[in-house]
Amino acid sequence: MATLYLTEQQALVKKDGDTLLVHLPADEQTKQPKRKVRVPLLKIDRVVVQGNATLTSPALAALMERRAEVTFLNQYGRFQGHLAPAFSKNGQLRLAQTGAHFDPVKQHHLVCAFVSGKMANMRTMLLRANRKRQQPELAQAAAGMQANLQAVAATRPDAQMPDPSQPQAGSVYGRLQGLEGSATAHYFNCFRHLLNAPELFNGRTRRPPRDPVNALLSYGYTILLNQITSAVCTVGLDPYVGFLHSSQYGKPALALDLMEEFRPLIVDSVVIGLINNGALTAKEFDNEFGAYRLKDHGRRTFLTKLEARFDETITHPTFNYKATYRRCLELQTRLLAKYLMGEIPAYPPFTVR
Repeated sequence: MATLYLTEQQALVKKDGDTLLVHLPADEQTKQPKRKVRVPLLKIDRVVVQGNATLTSPALAALMERRAEVTFLNQYGRFQGHLAPAFSKNGQLRLAQTGAHFDPVKQHHLVCAFVSGKMANMRTMLLRANRKRQQPELAQAAAGMQANLQAVAATRPDAQMPDPSQPQAGSVYGRLQGLEGSATAHYFNCFRHLLNAPELFNGRTRRPPRDPVNALLSYGYTILLNQITSAVCTVGLDPYVGFLHSSQYGKPALALDLMEEFRPLIVDSVVIGLINNGALTAKEFDNEFGAYRLKDHGRRTFLTKLEARFDETITHPTFNYKATYRRCLELQTRLLAKYLMGEIPAYPPFTVR
């Protein structure tokens, strides 16, 4: 199963039998004529539409029938909306999720798991790179992150955990947020030392991304969030009721929680690889008033490598069997569901060595 990315502007997608027929317009710049591409429906499990592309009603109905989700991004890769098949009927699971949201012990456990999983994987990325690079900045950052990990493990739940939407500075929740922020700062302060072209990264910036690497990171995180949201809905959890991230209107807090462990392993890894092997250079980006975004060729290169990473096989640290990263996203979500339902005593974060 694969993701169909529609990035060509003015593309039109129709249903034709058991296939999607994608009509692609002529490209005056490359002198490419109009063309049609057939994609078997049985090979698609999700569609990502970026910019101005149109899917007909029969095409959308066929995708919903096959339980394939459709995500809409604007031309710059910003999330706009999500079309999904009928929601899970497991109301008991969502009640357990809401109960855990207001349970100080369970909420503390999950916040610690999400934060420590993210920290451990960021630290692993630095240590792996430093085996060859031998940079003192990377070693210092890894040491700082190890101290953050120990501090997270030493925290204890408050008698009454505050709602993440209204955190209190003196609470353990505020303390955990601070530790997560400190570890992330350690990581991105030395991120340029992971790159063969450090001039392409000037510190983490988001809206808008102020350099090519930030443009790649933000775009990749958007795609990863869509994949996680899909897994959350498949399992039957509510993506908008989270534990680490605030549960605000329109914010997929739980999907953001689960995404933390996978950011460095999937997106950051792909970005570093593409920059270091020269597959993406500064010429693959447009700079519009200080905001960077990928050109069409660079976007295709990035999405191809990101999809390959999702389909890469790894040994799952909890189940100890081989699974793709894409499958691991769902497995982690199912582990969370089992913890919420009381079937396992703890939620184990996804970490690699």
